[in-house]
Amino acid sequence: MNVIPRLSEFCAQLLRWLLVVLFALLFLDVLWGVFSRYVLGHQARWSEEVAIYLLIWVSLLGAAHVFREKGHLGFDYLVARFDESARRWAAIAAVLICALFIVYVFLFGGVNLMLRSLQGGQVTPALGWRVGYLYGVIPLSGVFFLVFAMEQLWNLLHGRPTPGESAREPDKVDS
Repeated sequence: MNVIPRLSEFCAQLLRWLLVVLFALLFLDVLWGVFSRYVLGHQARWSEEVAIYLLIWVSLLGAAHVFREKGHLGFDYLVARFDESARRWAAIAAVLICALFIVYVFLFGGVNLMLRSLQGGQVTPALGWRVGYLYGVIPLSGVFFLVFAMEQLWNLLHGRPTPGESAREPDKVDS
């Protein structure tokens, strides 16, 4: 019953490809904006707006990817001094707190923001896109965050290393 690790690996692969595509689009959009401004004499109206939204999407989805790889900053000076069992329980508590935050802010809050924006008919100034669809990245990244949090919890409960742990060297604490 390795559904959670397989689901997480599938989501990680999907997320990596999505990030590559979005970043390539961001690069091309900024390149076009610079070209149109300095070579053609006037910047395309839409290029800055597209760049802003692509950067937001890349940032939120990239944060989910980094969460899986345990690449975010952490303050574990105190926890590193705990014995192995206490460190494990602290890690479980941290993942559960993260999961609660993800559900409340990214999923509940993100869907609420998206629906309110769609109901309000809010559109972007240059392209006229409905902002609610652009806000869809919040619950989408929340789904990735939650899957990766479930994987971390699964690995902690089953004594397995999580992605990113093998790349990091554990902190050495003097007694």
